[in-house]
Amino acid sequence: MKFSIFYLKYILFLSLDLLGIGHSRFWFTDLLERNEQFHSWLFEGRPHCFWMTGFFNPQGFLTAMRQEITRAHKGWALDTVILDNEVTRLVKEDIHSGPNEGVYVYGLFLDGAGWDRRNARLIEPTPKVLYTLIPVAHVFATNMEKPKSNTLYECPVYKKPRRTDLTYIFPLLLKTNKDPAHWILRGVGLLCDTK
Repeated sequence: MKFSIFYLKYILFLSLDLLGIGHSRFWFTDLLERNEQFHSWLFEGRPHCFWMTGFFNPQGFLTAMRQEITRAHKGWALDTVILDNEVTRLVKEDIHSGPNEGVYVYGLFLDGAGWDRRNARLIEPTPKVLYTLIPVAHVFATNMEKPKSNTLYECPVYKKPRRTDLTYIFPLLLKTNKDPAHWILRGVGLLCDTK
């Protein structure tokens, strides 16, 4: 049976895309950035700010951070410790030291909304802009659950644009001046990778 070159290239493209390496130059760039993050962590010490996309298993990284905070507080149990966060107004280059507790993460892109840097909150997206990079987020753990608020949207964070339970990481709380249902109906989410 003969296959056309076009058909074989199409099948190869689809196979690589499903593996997450559809565009080899992006995949290779990500590999180099991951290597840089892990190399500096290993030889220069703990980074001040972590690139969330650089982790194969970001959930495991966040669980380790929760364990670290739980051990630091006598009487806390890992089962009762929950993730919390605060989105800063800073970019990665502005971070010169790590937080007292938790981690700074960067490289998250808003899908379906825009970001107001001055007020650090969600806004309507700019026309024809698909993704908006948000500033550095301080993710930490706490022993007390916050009451539901109409000024915070629990934004789901995904590894890839294909949003499934396999690519879901955790919810990041984002400030808003609209009801959170507005952003839920728009399908607003955060992505580690836009490719």
